[in-house]
Formats: sequence, structure tokens, C-alpha cells
Amino acid sequence: MRTFNYENVKNPEYFCDGRAEAHSDHAYYASEADRETGCSLFQESLNGIWKFHYAKNYDAVVPGFEKDEYCCASWDDIRVPAHIQMEGYDAPQYANTQYPWEGREDIRPGEIPEHFNPVASYVKYFRVPERMKGKRLFISFQGAESGMAVWVNGTFVGYSEDTFTPSDFELTDYVREGENKLAVQVFKWTSGSWCEDQDFYRFSGLYRDVYLYTVPEVHIRDLRIREVPDETMEKAELEICTRTWGSGKAKFVLSYHGEVCFEEEKELNGENVFTWEIDHPALWSAEEPNLYDLSITVTDASGTLMEIIPEKVGFRRFEMKDRIMTLNGKRIVFKGVNRHEFSSVSGRHVSEEELRKDLTIMKQNNINAVRTCHYPNSSLIYRLCDEYGLYLIDEANLESHGSWDTYPMDGDEDFIVPNDKPEWLAMMLDRVNSMYQRDKNHPSILIWSCGNESFGGKDIYEMSQFFRKEDPTRLVHYEGVFQDRRYNDTSDMESQMYTPVEKIKEFLAKDRSKPFICCEYTHAMGNSCGAMHKYTDLTDTEPLYQGGFIWDYIDQTIYKKDRYGNEFQAYGGDFNERPTDYNFSANGIVYGGDREPSPKMQEVKFNYQNITAEVTKDQVKVINKNLFLNTSVYDCVVTAARNGKIVRESAMATDVEPLSEKVYDLPLPEETIPGEYTITVSFQLKTNTIWAKAGHEVAFGQHVYAIREEKKVCSRPVKVIRSKHNIGVRGESFEAIFSGPEGGLVSYRYAGKEMIKEIPKPNFWRAPVDNDQGNQMPKRYAQWKIASMYASHKDYRGDDLCKVLLPEVEAAEDSVKVTFTYLLPTTPAGECTMTYVVTGDGTVQVTLSYDPVKELGDMPEFGVMLKLDADYDHVTWYGLGPAETYADRKKGAKLGIYRNLVKDNMARYIVPQECGAKEEVRYAKVTDRSGRGMMFEMDEKSGPMMFSALPYTPHELENAKHPYELPQVHYTVIRAALGQMGIAGDDSWLSVTHPEYLLNADEKMEFTFRFRGI
Repeated sequence: MRTFNYENVKNPEYFCDGRAEAHSDHAYYASEADRETGCSLFQESLNGIWKFHYAKNYDAVVPGFEKDEYCCASWDDIRVPAHIQMEGYDAPQYANTQYPWEGREDIRPGEIPEHFNPVASYVKYFRVPERMKGKRLFISFQGAESGMAVWVNGTFVGYSEDTFTPSDFELTDYVREGENKLAVQVFKWTSGSWCEDQDFYRFSGLYRDVYLYTVPEVHIRDLRIREVPDETMEKAELEICTRTWGSGKAKFVLSYHGEVCFEEEKELNGENVFTWEIDHPALWSAEEPNLYDLSITVTDASGTLMEIIPEKVGFRRFEMKDRIMTLNGKRIVFKGVNRHEFSSVSGRHVSEEELRKDLTIMKQNNINAVRTCHYPNSSLIYRLCDEYGLYLIDEANLESHGSWDTYPMDGDEDFIVPNDKPEWLAMMLDRVNSMYQRDKNHPSILIWSCGNESFGGKDIYEMSQFFRKEDPTRLVHYEGVFQDRRYNDTSDMESQMYTPVEKIKEFLAKDRSKPFICCEYTHAMGNSCGAMHKYTDLTDTEPLYQGGFIWDYIDQTIYKKDRYGNEFQAYGGDFNERPTDYNFSANGIVYGGDREPSPKMQEVKFNYQNITAEVTKDQVKVINKNLFLNTSVYDCVVTAARNGKIVRESAMATDVEPLSEKVYDLPLPEETIPGEYTITVSFQLKTNTIWAKAGHEVAFGQHVYAIREEKKVCSRPVKVIRSKHNIGVRGESFEAIFSGPEGGLVSYRYAGKEMIKEIPKPNFWRAPVDNDQGNQMPKRYAQWKIASMYASHKDYRGDDLCKVLLPEVEAAEDSVKVTFTYLLPTTPAGECTMTYVVTGDGTVQVTLSYDPVKELGDMPEFGVMLKLDADYDHVTWYGLGPAETYADRKKGAKLGIYRNLVKDNMARYIVPQECGAKEEVRYAKVTDRSGRGMMFEMDEKSGPMMFSALPYTPHELENAKHPYELPQVHYTVIRAALGQMGIAGDDSWLSVTHPEYLLNADEKMEFTFRFRGI
């Protein structure tokens, strides 16, 4: 009889004991009625309330709790499935590369934490349902983090590690009539935890489903389906391999859209291989996820129904041809994301509703691929990817980043796992086998991945060889050979992380032996994803570059309440866990709380679109990048807008074959009325799909041109009022005061109401984004923050402290020009001027000028900042939108008229930072709910401006580390600017903004805009 010895938990060679062999994830039902309801009588869920005891280490567990005679009725209750940290025990801990115990315990591989290593003891009392009695009985734990021991009625059943694949145990010889006691002990950290150092929150417990199941007397225990077309794609071989318990027969029926392709009965006994040839198969791809229905009806020798197995079959051919990855004969481009399995409510226990929302948003935004970073996900997502049409890199549960990242500095090779160590090999092979056996039948999986960021070595090479031996129909991925080239053939493709585009080009110029992908790129931390288009453009010009996977899909944040009871999204460190890597947990293109897209998604959708529309005034070149779809499957709608308002709309038929292009004349008459015209060509779904309704836009292109019109000149008179300290200007409906002592415009009244709450001042600063913090922008540009905060009016006081100097004033009958000069407290010192020209209709033209000081270089922003009362909280703008835009992230925006509230411009980045900017703005209105407010307009000479209306200044944003730290809202802060430096995003730790997206400070800088009351 086996017994459990806790000392084995420390041993990497002890990772399973008594566990059943891994097998496919196919469902099976006792009858057609069960199949139709999706509720199998062969299963009995054990989800629900269990008895629970928490111990901070193994010495603190209740000894003998698993024994039959030990009563656990008085223990706490806990829900299963759930992480114990989400149920009030221990705390969630976010760590990136560092191991979560570092600084608490000094241990090496082969040891595990002992002072603090929570042990969760679970007990479930259950009775075997009548329908299951007399049959072989099993229990399945779909996910337990990270190792568990199992007892039934006091007898040790087995042990298992590998957090992310199922662990099944047979209970037939352990259960009894009446009540049974199931006891499970889950250890937070085991020997395997050295290989589970993923960049994620650290949890523990029974966090996926737990259920009992039985099998009929004749049962297909394991099923392998391969459906590979030949090179012509005209025929396909369907191969079905079965491993059967018992002997009987199986009727195989394959159908497509209700039409039967074949129906045949076969003998079942042990291991069998069956093949069929399918003519003209409907091929599966992300563009057309065609799935066949396979039904396997199993009977015993007498013909009695044993089970019904429904499966989905997708015919597709994925292979390497001439060093290019191809799907169904066409070069594939991965437009992907990395996706942690994460919920702000329940950690890594993600509901079907949340899964479907993720895939729906991905499809709506042209994402075609997912890497399951860095572990196998729950089984359901693979079925949904088959259905929705998404390509998968299925990644094994391996990351040992913290074991080798210091190796270049300390040379401690013995610390690296798994490396070439034979004692880790069996565990690694077990993990890839468990993933492969469960997931092998899903057409959505194109590539197996050996894991992530675990250096190199023989063990990982052997993992790759396992995949090649078991599955020649897919390719193998592993990025870590970039760090250790000894076993370069581990990966079938060159895979790198965060490599700049120019470096990719350099690499491929020297080594063209493999295709190249970025398994992680365009790091989406906070306000990010700048210059992403450079990567997607490269897929069009470099055949060997086949795309990448954004890091990452969803912010890893958790619902929490602040000290005043207000809910917020917490990140690393907010649970007082240490060590931690703080807000590095939030790198998503969707928000953690509601899984809604962040503003970054606008750019992702455009860069990933499969149709490019290059629009001119009267033509459009349609470039169809789809591999299999003709553009005729979409509605094409052409609109013309004048000054942002649609004046014409027309449908246009297109017929562009996949990977082809055509030029079409636009079906709109020539415009003659003066104004700015925007021509938009939009491709939209014709019919409803599982992920979007008809009319959903999948791609667009836009062109802007102008028919000049005469500019109206205001000739209304203005009156200049000169006093000792101030200069006043009065017109028909307005008054303005320029103050000598204060050094600026202190009052602007329109229709009798004061409009401004603070003097307009030069602004050179933005609240640093996460990428800025990573590349030390605040340190490098600190003088511009000081200049923004402490610029002083040069002409106020000279040597005579009592002397008040008024600004320069030039008055005419219909206008007044007032100029202020500001000293910038920089080293060396700089100067800038702000010139106001006030005309009789109340329009104030503002010009900010700066003669560059070479030593100061470029700046984060060049513009003017002022404050309005917070009642002015409605924004209408004619510019790029609808989401925020930046110099290096605006290709996905459209020119148009948009409306929102000032508070809507506060993107929900987990740490407050620069957000809400609007590029290429022609005008913007900021009003109260009645429509009273201010109009801000571009100047024709300066061109469209960058505009921002937020509840906070950049400095207030910068001072807060959580949204709840921001002050109460009192103002609407307006920033009108020539521009702002790009937000960058190649990575969030070293990469700076690309040079072409910096503000050029080599020559005189000048920016002009206008404002007036409305």
C-alpha cells in the first residue's frame, strides 16, 4: 500500500503517484438525450462547499486529518473551485521573474520554502450516486496549484503536480457504501514550483472543476483525431486512433452542415487506427472556421449502447514549406496576443462567459492568434477557439526565469533549471505529455510550445523531440534558445521577444534558416503600443517575418476596496505581499475588471486588419491580405464627410481574391462646395456571426482633402483699457484682463460669465506613462517638468522690486496684441513667449514661441495649459477618434466629429498617467450641459493640434499611484499643443520613443491656436 511522505514534495523526480494516464478531453454521454442537454450521467460534480483548514506551512497542518475517524465537521467552509487567496486565506502575490519566496527563505532547486509555504487541507464528504455504483469510478481534478495529495476514507490514493493539466485518480477500490471521506492536501510550492515562475499572480488551491466520473463497460478512453488535407487541398485523410477499455463496436458518422459524409461501423478492441478519405474538404482556418460533426456511437458485443462521443473535426494543413510556415498552402501571419488565464473576480478560474467575451473581443478586433502564456489553459478555451476561429500556440507549464536571469552576473549554472539536469527531465516530459494528450484533437492548435523563458539545454530539447515524435502535423516553438544556442533545433522557428524592427531585419539579413516570430512584442503596459505599425508593416515586406503576439491581453488586476470602501482594481503589492513587482501585472489591451477594450485596442484592430484600403480623392486600392476570403463576402460602404459631417454614402461592390489587389473608382460624385472632405472606405460583415452582428466593421481606409474657402475676417471693434497693473480688452460680448503682476491672461469673461480658472501657461510636460518610467524619461526630461511648473514672467520685476512692468501691447481698432515673455528655470536657462491677439468677436489667438537651447534638447510636449471650471465637462471635437491618439499610435483612428465627457478621457490605466490626448484636432468644444463653454480651434498656419481635456493636470496624475489617490475634481484641464512625444511601447523597461515621434527642438518652435466663448 502506498503512503504519502511530505519529503517527496521537495524531490523533482516525484511528481506523480497513482495518477491515471493522461488522455484526450473528449466528452461522452450515455444517451442521445444526455448528449442534447450536454449533461453527462457519467459525471457528478463535486464543486461547491468543502471543509477547509489553512496552515502557513506543513508543520502547522492538522496531523491525521485524512483519517476516516477524524471529524472535520467543525472546520471552515470554502468554495471549490477557487483559489484560497480569493477566499480569505493567505494573499494573492504578484511576482515577475523573482521567485515569490526570495528574501524570505534562502533555498536552491531541490528545496522548497518551509517557514512559509501554505498548505490547504480540503475535505469533502460524498456518496456515490446510484447510477455510478458497480462501475469503475474516477475523480478528476482539472487544476490544482501546485501539488496535491489525495486520500479516500483514510487511504492514500495518490499525488500529482503540474498545476495546469488534469489529474485523474481511480477510486474504485477506495470507496464504500454510504458516506465517503475525500481528503486533499494542496501545497502552494513544490519542487515543480521552480518551473512555474511565470509572470503572474501566485495563487494556490483547487481552482478548476472537481468531479467524479465513471466509464461504461466498453469505453474509448483516449481518442486521437487527425484530419490533414493533401498538398492539393482537394482530398484529406481523416485518421482516428482509439484506445478502448473493453471490446465492442463503434459507428463513426461524419457530417457537415447536417449532410452525412460517411457512416461506418468498426470493431473496437485495445488500440485501433481507422482512416477515411474525404473529397473536397471544407478547410478550417481563423477566417473560415469550418467544423465537421463527428459522432462515435459505441456498443458492446450484443449491440447495447455504451456511450456516444460527439467531436468537432477541422481539416487543415499546417507545415513548413521553404522555411515559411503555411496554413492550407498559404503563408500565415500571426496577428496575436499572449493571454493569461485571469479574472479580476476569481483569479485563474475563468468562467465560460468571460472566455467567450475574450474571444468575441479578439475576433472583433482582428486578432487571429493566441499564445497560452505560459501554461495550458482550461480545456474549454480550446473548443471555443475551434469554434470562433483562432490560431493557438499551446504552451507547456514551464518557466524558470528566476533561476537563470542572474547567471550572466553570478555564473551560478547549477541554479538553472531544468537545463541539462537528468533529475528534471521526467517531470518536463510529463508536463508536455499531459498537455499534448488532453489537447491533441483541437484544430485551432497549430504549434506546441515547450514553455517560456527557461534558458536552454537538453531537457527542453527532449521536450521538443517528444512533440515531433507524437505529432508531425504541428510545429514546435521555444523562444529560450535565444539565450542558449546549444540546442538551437529545439524550436522550428526563430522566436524572440521585444526585438526592435531594425534588429529583426539585421538578424534575417544574416540568418534565413528559419521563419521569425515575436512571441512577445509591443509591450502593452499602461498607455502604450506606440509604433506597433512598424512590426505589422514588416510582415508585408519580409516573408520570413510572420507576425507576433502582443504582451499581453488582459490586465492582471483584482477587485479590492480602499480604506473608504470604494472598489478599485488592485495590482502587485496592493495586498501587502512582498516581494512583488507592483504594477507590472497590468500589461493588457483590455481592462482587468470588465474585460472591455482599452484605447490601445483601436490601434491593434487597424494594424491587424486583413484588408488595406488605400484611398485617394476618387479611387481606392483594395489590398486583400486574407488567405482564403474574397472581399465580396463583406459589404463595402463609401462615405464622404464635409467638415466632419457625412454628406454622401454609397455601397460599392468589390471582388478581390485572397492575397490580391484591385483599384476601384469611388461611387461618389465630385464635391464642389468648399470645406474639408473625408472619404472613408469601410468593409463590414454582411451577416451575423458568433462574434459580431452584420454591419460590424472589419477594416477601413480614409483620405482627407480640402476645397479652399475664403476665411472670414472679424472687423468688430475692441476697446483697450490700460491701468497701472493690468491691461483690459473689451468687445461686444466679452472682456479680457491681462495682468502684469501675474504675467498672463487672468480673466476671460464671455456673455458676462468668467470662463477661465487659471492663467494659461506654457506646458512642456506630460504625466509619465509606464514606458516613460521604464526608460527613465522623467529623469532625462526633468528640466521640462520644472519649466512647466515654475516658468516666471520675465518683465514683472527687475532690480527694482517695486516696479511693475506691463506686457508688450500693440493695439489696433479691431484687435489687440499682448505679449508675455517667460523665463524657464532650466540649465542653461531658456525663454519662451506667449502672444495673445484678441479680436472683436471675442476670439483669442495664442502663439507660443520657443528658440531652442541645444543643451535642453526635445521635450515631452509643447503647448499651453489652462483650467476651466469642472462644470464644463462635455467635449465635442473634430479630429481623430474615437479613442485617444498619440503621434505614434493614431493609424487606427478616423477623422470625424466625436463627443464624450471629460471623465471619459481618463483611460482606466491601472496607474494614473498621460491619457486622453486627441491628435489632429481641428476644433474642440468644452461646454457645460447647457452648451455654454469654450471653443478651441486650430490655426491654419500651425495646422491641426493635439488637444486634451482631463479632470487633472499632468502633475496631479503623476503624483498618484492609484486612481483613488487622485484629488476630488474641481477643474477641467485643457491642453492645446503643437504635439506630444510618442508613447513608445517596444518594451516598457529600456526602449525609448522612436526618433521620428519626438518633438523636433532643433529649430524655432511655434504653435498657434484660438479660443473663444460659446
